Amino acid sequence: MKLIVAILRDEDSERISHALVIAEFRVTQIASTGGFLRRGSTTLMIGVDEEKLEHAIQIIKDNTSSPADGAQRKATLFVLNIVNFIQI
Repeated sequence: MKLIVAILRDEDSERISHALVIAEFRVTQIASTGGFLRRGSTTLMIGVDEEKLEHAIQIIKDNTSSPADGAQRKATLFVLNIVNFIQI
């Protein structure tokens, strides 16, 4: 199992979250700020089975818009290995 931590621009977060949920991924959304200009951003935590990892990443890529400022990134993704997954 993998955990994708995706840091997105606020304007893309709802579109990406919705697309992931439609594709039956579970998504946790966290409001966050950061970067040089302290712009609003959203952090998504997405738990995925390893065989579905590339599909989830492609959904994120397909649903990010190009920033007005060409120097700004569309999104930053961290993919972490998960040793245990427990739901209580």
